[in-house]
Amino acid sequence: MNRSTLQPTFNRKAGQCPGPGRLAVSPRHWQNKGFPNQRKSRRFGTRSCTPLGGSFAGSSQQEKRRYTVRRQAIESRKPRRPALTPRERVAGAARIVVKVGTNVVMRDDGSASIGVLYGIAESLANLRRAGREVLLVSSGAVGLGAQRLGLASKPSELVMIQACAAIGQSRLMSLYDDAFEKLGYRVAQVLLTEDDFLDATRNENLRATLAKLLALGVIPIINENDTVSTVELDRPAGRGARAHVFGDNDKLSALVMTHSGADLLILLSDVDGLYTSDPHSHGATLIGQLSGVTDAVRRFAKGGNGRGRGGMESKLEAARIANEAGQLAVIANGRTPGILDMICSGKNVGSLFAPEKRFSPEKRP
Repeated sequence: MNRSTLQPTFNRKAGQCPGPGRLAVSPRHWQNKGFPNQRKSRRFGTRSCTPLGGSFAGSSQQEKRRYTVRRQAIESRKPRRPALTPRERVAGAARIVVKVGTNVVMRDDGSASIGVLYGIAESLANLRRAGREVLLVSSGAVGLGAQRLGLASKPSELVMIQACAAIGQSRLMSLYDDAFEKLGYRVAQVLLTEDDFLDATRNENLRATLAKLLALGVIPIINENDTVSTVELDRPAGRGARAHVFGDNDKLSALVMTHSGADLLILLSDVDGLYTSDPHSHGATLIGQLSGVTDAVRRFAKGGNGRGRGGMESKLEAARIANEAGQLAVIANGRTPGILDMICSGKNVGSLFAPEKRFSPEKRP
């Protein structure tokens, strides 16, 4: 074949390169013509383009590999978007679980802290108006029940705890219902037991119900069903004892987070976060951010909080569950005015627990 008689073939109108089996135009020809789809690879010093028709039909494997390498060299030069910081991820969380502790809902004298409760409700309503979905896990039923009965302290007898929970839960929901109604939002009571997480059918029903409530614009208010679940937690060993799924609302809120596909868990207590020692001792320092919950971190937590069942240790366990799911957790002081607004805007408040490695979140229901 006389190669001198062959002419370069290309589509001048479309500005495309020659296809497989056709004589390619020289680099100088490309420089002179300046077709719109020409690309230059700094790595290889050559120009690459797609074949006619935009496919490799009939091309050799060597041509396909050459095109792939050139394409990767071009794409590697594209600027990459910098990774978000943990606080930026907090500010961008779309679905948030907020847990309010007993010491936030109750005053020191045992009465309901109406001002704090209404402030939290207003912050949650602001988040909802901004298009963010919120779920509230609230303690305080037993404490409010004890206050209604005129008890001086939290009862220790199992049956009395159940009675206080039954009395206080209606009072707790009444307070939340009044607060959110003034703000233009509806609430729904969701009482959970261990079986709602252990049984596959009940768990699927729980997920579907929470997803529907959020879709309707309703704010779910979740609590442990102490009237019945306490019986299960204290079941005698000979009657089918099993490992506890949760024993306080801190861990319950973490389970709700992972089973609802939430991005962020906020644990509100009566302390500003995790300290290096007793917050009331001299020299105690607030830890602003941590990577996971290690044994060294657990040593900072000591004891419980008096009225509630959970202390800092249970909050660290909740943060660990959130981090293992690849999500964030924040421990902060619920008595601080506007604390939720500050956290969700990315401000450096409370103690932020970020996972060491970010996992792909589960499919959101």
